[in-house]
Amino acid sequence: MLVEQFLLLSSTLITFGSLLALLKFILRSFPNQVSRISLLHDLDKSTDIMDPNTILAFIVGLVASIGVLIWINAGKAKPVLNPKEWQSFKLMERKDVSDNTAVYRFRLPSDQSILGLPIGQHISLQANIDGKNVQRSYTPVSSDDERGFFDLMIKTYPNGNISKHMSTLKVGDKMQVKGPKGQMRYSPDLCRRIGMLAGGTGITPMLQIIRAMAKNPKDNTKIDLIYANVKENDILLRKELDDLAEKSPERFTVHYFLNEPPQGWKYGSGFVSKEAIEEKFPKPADDIKILLCGPPPMINAMKKHLDELGYEKPNTISKLHDQVFSF
Repeated sequence: MLVEQFLLLSSTLITFGSLLALLKFILRSFPNQVSRISLLHDLDKSTDIMDPNTILAFIVGLVASIGVLIWINAGKAKPVLNPKEWQSFKLMERKDVSDNTAVYRFRLPSDQSILGLPIGQHISLQANIDGKNVQRSYTPVSSDDERGFFDLMIKTYPNGNISKHMSTLKVGDKMQVKGPKGQMRYSPDLCRRIGMLAGGTGITPMLQIIRAMAKNPKDNTKIDLIYANVKENDILLRKELDDLAEKSPERFTVHYFLNEPPQGWKYGSGFVSKEAIEEKFPKPADDIKILLCGPPPMINAMKKHLDELGYEKPNTISKLHDQVFSF
């Protein structure tokens, strides 16, 4: 952006200089007419481009303009993602949020840097494991409102190559990142209403969209989230979800389901049923979407429920225009 602004400034100065030179050529080509018209005569005298004062004023103006551009850009957020190149980022901090899940914070190049990730999209992580480059996709739980770092919430699975590798990282270790990726790109006019089905860490792409909707007072999208987990302490980001639901009750509702609910649990129990989806979600229509993210067995079961309820059959690779979209 700074380079583009500098080029614009340079082209403006070159254009001004060219017009001034043309003006001087015209004035010098018709000296008799210039001497008769006091305005043209004064203009000719005051625009001597070889006059030291004129040269000094031009240099001062150029330096001041460049300084203003640098000052303006110093405070601007600088996106760092590159969809064509892998970049390495250092681990700043790790915070455990459950027995097998942690938030990993990675440092960006400067305090003004942001990932530049469109809402609804994700990034790829890559690591060399046993001599092979292994990749997995993740959605940050931080946003571009936060500068200088990005956060990933990752659950460690016994057979998960990248998740196990992440659990071994120490502060200062690097991870390769590339993006943005994905077919989803959320905007306030995407649809009238959204039903979300999430399981475990599948909450991360949902939260990204919920946050974007909630912080925009002009976004009238209604979102209903069904969030399924095994135990109560498996519920990730619960406080933020509850706060968002409390602050925007007319636009966002959250419904928790647990396979192993504790005594006195007042929300959904067992697996998410077809009846629960029918009760909580919008009916099939051209202006609604159903978003899915979670463990494959859960997502396959939910797709079957949705098909029986009359929603459009999801494609193998989801596209933005699909009624049922699976991350």
